[in-house]
Amino acid sequence: VYNVSKGGVSGTVADAKVIFGVALKCNSSAIVLAHNHPSGSLRPSDADIKLTKTLVEAGKLLDIQVLDHIIITASSYYSFADEGLI
Repeated sequence: VYNVSKGGVSGTVADAKVIFGVALKCNSSAIVLAHNHPSGSLRPSDADIKLTKTLVEAGKLLDIQVLDHIIITASSYYSFADEGLI
């Protein structure tokens, strides 16, 4: 588990270079991404969807599979893999 970014109520920055830099240093074959939505909304934002697509493509180039991207709220979760978006 590695905390890539800590943001405020309305957003944060998730940098692909930092995410895959950590994965490469750990010799990872795959990663799972996760972040919370303090608002309680399980719906992924456009930025969440774009970031996920970007990271999946970057992972392919590095031979590091993105297994899932999970959004967590106080009461439930949303899985990009379960929804067929990965």
